[in-house]
This record gives sequence, structure tokens and C-alpha cells, in this order.
Amino acid sequence: MGTLCVGMGTNSTRRVVRGQATATSRSLWDGVYTEEQAKRGEEMYRKECASCHGDTLVGGGGASPLTGGTFLSNWNGLTVGDLFERIRKTMPQGALGKLSKQQDADVLAYLLSFNKFPAGKTELQKQVEFLREIRFEATKPDSK
Repeated sequence: MGTLCVGMGTNSTRRVVRGQATATSRSLWDGVYTEEQAKRGEEMYRKECASCHGDTLVGGGGASPLTGGTFLSNWNGLTVGDLFERIRKTMPQGALGKLSKQQDADVLAYLLSFNKFPAGKTELQKQVEFLREIRFEATKPDSK
């Protein structure tokens, strides 16, 4: 049986399954959500998340920031699916599972929008297996 390595942080972090790195086909820079989805997510965020994470996503009072250098470096090298699962399994605090997978995807789209990742033409999906194919890259990769 192989190893699964998932960390919170460096550019060298990568997913290893059964001794092989799994390739992901897209990154956040490819426009993986729509502006409309991010707007729905903002409404849900204001209703369910802002009381802990703040109106400007900076966290506080024990809630982690959802924007800025620390947030970006914590998720850099992982996948959007990893972040989606963290949201789905741990939020909202005190009411786990309150939001549907679609609402979680919408909130995630808002977080991506707030962090200046570009919107695209298709909505962020709610199935984690598809979201794991999207790399979380904190900085835009060089054009080829």
C-alpha cells in the first residue's frame, strides 16, 4: 500500500498516492467558478460565516483568516477538493452539516473571488472528486 502525503504549506508539497504523484489537470488560475456563483456564496458567507471569520475574511477570535498570505500559503500545493472538504466537515462551527454541498461550493467560490482568483464560465462543482483535480496555487504560474 502506498503513502498519502498532504501538508499545509510549501510549494514542494504534493499529493502522493501509492507511491506516485497524482497529476491535477487545472489550477485556480484557470477560472473554476462563475461570478454568479461567487455572489450566491457571498450571501451565504455573510449569513453563516462572517460572524466568526469577519466581513473581510480576516478571521479573529479563534477563527482562521480566509484571505491573505497565511491562508494562501496554508493551502498552496493542495487541491480545491482539500479546502472544500475542510469547509464541509468543519463549518459552520456549532452547526456542522447545516449547509448543502452546493452552498459549500458557492461559499468556496466566494472565497476564491475575494482572494482574486479569476472567474470562469462554469460553476465550481460540488463533487469532491472533481474538485481534487484543481490545484490550489497561491501565485499565478508563469505562462508557457
